[in-house]
Amino acid sequence: MNLNILRSQVRRRVVPALARPYATAFDSPGSLEDADPRNARPGRGGLSGRGRGGRGRGGRGREGGRESGDKEKGWAAPLVKPESPSFFTGRAAYFDHVLALEEAVVGTRSALKTLQLLPLPSFARASVEPYPTVWASKEDMGDILGGKLTTTRYRRVSVLLNQLNEYRSISNTAGCIELTAGISDLLSAFERANMEAVLMRGKRKPVEFDEYGRTYTIGRRKTSSARCWMIPVQPKNEPTPSSPHPLWITSDDDGLASLGLPSQNPVEVTSSQILINNIPLSEFFPLPADRERIVRPMKIAGLIGAYNVFAIVRGGGTTGQSGAVALAVAKGLAAHVPDVEFMLRRAKLLRRDPRMVERKKTGLAKSRKAYSWVKR
Repeated sequence: MNLNILRSQVRRRVVPALARPYATAFDSPGSLEDADPRNARPGRGGLSGRGRGGRGRGGRGREGGRESGDKEKGWAAPLVKPESPSFFTGRAAYFDHVLALEEAVVGTRSALKTLQLLPLPSFARASVEPYPTVWASKEDMGDILGGKLTTTRYRRVSVLLNQLNEYRSISNTAGCIELTAGISDLLSAFERANMEAVLMRGKRKPVEFDEYGRTYTIGRRKTSSARCWMIPVQPKNEPTPSSPHPLWITSDDDGLASLGLPSQNPVEVTSSQILINNIPLSEFFPLPADRERIVRPMKIAGLIGAYNVFAIVRGGGTTGQSGAVALAVAKGLAAHVPDVEFMLRRAKLLRRDPRMVERKKTGLAKSRKAYSWVKR
């Protein structure tokens, strides 16, 4: 019963579709060859002139007469020339940019050779100041070139850009303003948007002075941080008498005067204050090692008692806090007296100590200490 139903459905749907008449008239295969002169065979049709109207003579039959009409109609579609010579590479935009950069490199090199700037000797090349720049990342460069870039393609573009940047440095040093401006306009499209911020990474900001002559520096050690303000000590102007009183003259002064030697003037020793969180240094750091760590930059620079120091420390213990204050003090001394920066740098006082506390491990008492092994 089911098979009969299936057969009836097939007959009802498939058979009328197969029996549906064609909308176009039927043409024999022979007439199709006569319709297109390109498909005509040499022994048949109008190309050889051997049709019904003439045998072996071209132009007498219908096929021979159609040949000229087919050429006039233009059976072959006109060829469209691609806009880019790199159209068939699959990455036309990328290779167009590469070809443009290569042409720019060749043109710039020839211009520098014309100006007698290439080739440069080794000593002249060493004196050329590099032109700082940062190229776009691989992803951004792919957006510029119109497609995702592989590492090899990105490296190829970077090599060409570096070559142009080197030529820009040479032209800039030589004073060729127009050539430098032209290269800069070309390379600006491939530079990173935040190039200035990237170039400033790793460079220390100069210490600034306020209107009172104070410096503000920051130091860190372990988990401690210190903010430090330093200001030079103001000498005390004490009034000196115009003529000394006879009672003030001691026997030592009389002896030196009798010998014809000048009297010795007392050496003025300035005293400075070092306050940590508004507490004197000796009270805030009871351990001598911590106090010596803070005063060490002043000892090396020979500036003990020359500056008043006020610091605010946060976090960590006494060792970390004293190290943070010492780093801030060293930075302040280098700002006040630039001549001592070399000594402080050689003493490694201007560099933060990168050592940190090692983390505790699971199954150990501390970072590396293990528990005692007990048999029972």
